Amino acid sequence: MTTLSEVTNLLKNRGYTVEFNLKQDHLECLHDQKKIFPGEFIVDKHYRFEGISDPGDEAIVFAISSEKHNLKGVLIGGYGISSEGMSSEMMKALDEKKV
Repeated sequence: MTTLSEVTNLLKNRGYTVEFNLKQDHLECLHDQKKIFPGEFIVDKHYRFEGISDPGDEAIVFAISSEKHNLKGVLIGGYGISSEGMSSEMMKALDEKKV
């Protein structure tokens, strides 16, 4: 897969249907503003995309699941999501878990 839309479509087909926003100390579900805190979710996989000619085209997609909230979704951000203003717990929580 080479495009952001291919990956997001694949993840949607695998049940990652919720869209998340990144907040300072939690993730927020776009459809209902539910807050998901570190320790309540894991990063199952992440995908990085690099722009061929424009560094501004770089992006990262996180496939995230939460047993506690019984949901799976995606967080899309710029590559190298800025840690400025983000809690250390959120930075650690966004590391992909090795199985």
